[in-house]
Amino acid sequence: MDDREQFIENFMSAESVSGTYALMVWFLVPEKPVGKRRLENIMHSDPIADMLTRIRNGVSIERPFVDVPYSKLKHSVADVLQREGFIWDAEIVEGEPVRTLRVNLKYGPNGEMVINHIQRVSRPGRRVYAAASEMNRVRHGTGITVVTTPQGVLSNREARKGHVGGEVLAEVW
Repeated sequence: MDDREQFIENFMSAESVSGTYALMVWFLVPEKPVGKRRLENIMHSDPIADMLTRIRNGVSIERPFVDVPYSKLKHSVADVLQREGFIWDAEIVEGEPVRTLRVNLKYGPNGEMVINHIQRVSRPGRRVYAAASEMNRVRHGTGITVVTTPQGVLSNREARKGHVGGEVLAEVW
């Protein structure tokens, strides 16, 4: 006898017949599946913030990779993180019905986190822009800001070197 049948049998002997019926009806309603949401059915108002959150959560629980719904902008952000040495690489995984970007996370030789902080700077409600001369070093050069410019998505080092400014997407250290 499983828990459900035992629960129903225990309440069958209760004094209140109307209360028993209500509890039995409530208990027999099939439950919705938990955790079975598909990746493509989830709507996000800020896809870059979602990507950064997935990376932050993956690093905190020491996952070898995280999967993110694919877009060209997310792939460009991952390329900047790879060029600056924060992740191993990012690869496109073909799937039905959507493509996925698999970001392979990087850890130190003793398992220490390479990404200690990753945060969205410019948000849909508050855009942040910076000229090339305004882009300062992050954490004395140990971190970067990811900037989208007319020349593509660059780190703050690459943007200063190319004398271009743009929207500051995220900061990483």
